[in-house]
Amino acid sequence: MANGSPKNVLDRLGIWASSLCALHCLLLPILIPLIPFVSASFFAEAWFERTILTLSMIVGFWALLSGFYRYHRQIYPLYSLVLGVLIYWNKDMFGAAYEPFTITIGALLIVAAHVANLKLCQRCHTCDDH
Repeated sequence: MANGSPKNVLDRLGIWASSLCALHCLLLPILIPLIPFVSASFFAEAWFERTILTLSMIVGFWALLSGFYRYHRQIYPLYSLVLGVLIYWNKDMFGAAYEPFTITIGALLIVAAHVANLKLCQRCHTCDDH
């Protein structure tokens, strides 16, 4: 199977979106003092963060459900995605001091879901490429 096949593209996009979302949240405390100089304060807005996470979630469900129905019929990547999204969406549940750890755990679960789905789809030898 080619690396550029449609079943790989969504997972790779999901991995990138989830990783960028995590980097945004982890680097934001460093970037906040620079925001007035950059004139890009929308990066610090809650709506921007929720938008990135929502897009990541949509791509994730699309990729994982596509992989599930078309190729491998394994549900555990979806569990990892749902758990990661729930943790990430409620990143302040343990307070601001633990937020970077919560973000990291949620993002890693989302990325792990995409990686697992990617590997399961690549192992499928009886499937047709769509």
